[in-house]
Amino acid sequence: MKAILFFFALFLFACDGSDGYVPVRVKDTARGDDTLMRGNRDAVRLEDRDIVYYVKRIGANTFRTNTGVHVQIIRDVEGPTARPEQWAAVNYRVELLNGDTAYTSASDGPESFLIEMDDVESGLHEAIQLLSPGDSAMFIIPSYRAHGLVGDMDRIPMRSTVVYHIGLVKVSGGGQ
Repeated sequence: MKAILFFFALFLFACDGSDGYVPVRVKDTARGDDTLMRGNRDAVRLEDRDIVYYVKRIGANTFRTNTGVHVQIIRDVEGPTARPEQWAAVNYRVELLNGDTAYTSASDGPESFLIEMDDVESGLHEAIQLLSPGDSAMFIIPSYRAHGLVGDMDRIPMRSTVVYHIGLVKVSGGGQ
């Protein structure tokens, strides 16, 4: 009988009428976020340093946009620059900082994309708007404005800076 009373009492205390939720004290994650942010800042600084060394090594004369894209205008033709929602037809060669060619339009001819709308590197959307049809340039796009942490899962490795050698053939649409 004592065993039955013991189990009954245990049952009463175990079933306190709650929904089973037990509050858990959550660890402060702010310190972890600070560590992650510091790591990202360090990675960006190292990548910027690599870009500066690359620019010096090849003897380029670039300017840097506010978002970290380095630009060298090679041929500058008079005319209006490309704008969002226009189609940009471009000839290009995409390289890595080590000089390996990842992609080129040489075999298929100019490729088109809708500025600020298509799924191309955000750094390319930004930099192409500095060009007029007939212009050519070199864009050095850091990974955080290109393919990010994972690369393109094909020819661009993770966290890679890409170098575009690009010519803007023409723009069309967008109320031009």
